[in-house]
Amino acid sequence: MASGRNYSALLLRLRKSHGHFHKQLRCNFVATNDGRPSSRSFSSSSSKDGLLSWYLTMLETRPVVTKSATSSAIYAAADISSQEKDRASFVITSEDSFTWDFVRTLRMSVYGIAILGPSQHFWFNGIAQVLPKRDLVTTLKKIFLGQAIFGPINTSVFFSYNAALQGEDFGSIVARLRRDLLPTMRNSVAFWPACDFLTFKFVPVHLQPLVNSSFAYVWTVYLTYMASLKKAGEE
Repeated sequence: MASGRNYSALLLRLRKSHGHFHKQLRCNFVATNDGRPSSRSFSSSSSKDGLLSWYLTMLETRPVVTKSATSSAIYAAADISSQEKDRASFVITSEDSFTWDFVRTLRMSVYGIAILGPSQHFWFNGIAQVLPKRDLVTTLKKIFLGQAIFGPINTSVFFSYNAALQGEDFGSIVARLRRDLLPTMRNSVAFWPACDFLTFKFVPVHLQPLVNSSFAYVWTVYLTYMASLKKAGEE
């Protein structure tokens, strides 16, 4: 009698284990159209994790190259968005039409990889060494230094770089800076302090250039517009 009860209990446990196995199998695999099992959901998740892991590894092993390539891609995407906005709002006449400026996009991409990426790396690492804490007062100090030092220098270099590659001489570049730099920095006060607060307060130092470049996507749409204006005195 006891052996019969033991046998029934054993069968019940086997049925439960079998059902649990099939439930797990359905969660891990998605059926394809022809009925064969597919690990699409699992592989998709693994691919995302693998890409993130690879990027973080590259940040550790080749930080300057990785941050420069990231800035280059973001600046190119920002210029494409800026030109797409211009194209969408451009009024086509019988005499004129919108022309996509691929050289301009290339200029932005080169600026990101050759100038902005390296400068971000050394700026964020340097300011973290000088002001290592993350309290409110230290964060506000970092924001002030960004607005007083990094922002004006970076914007001046950006305008000068683009003007020079467009063929402007030294006098024209100086006139452009006199016309555009102050309004640009005034507008930056309404955008960058909040971005810098989030970056300095909550983001690890090795990821700060990535977050900064992500915020810069929106700002660069505006900068590329300013950089594409005519020379001072030609309006």
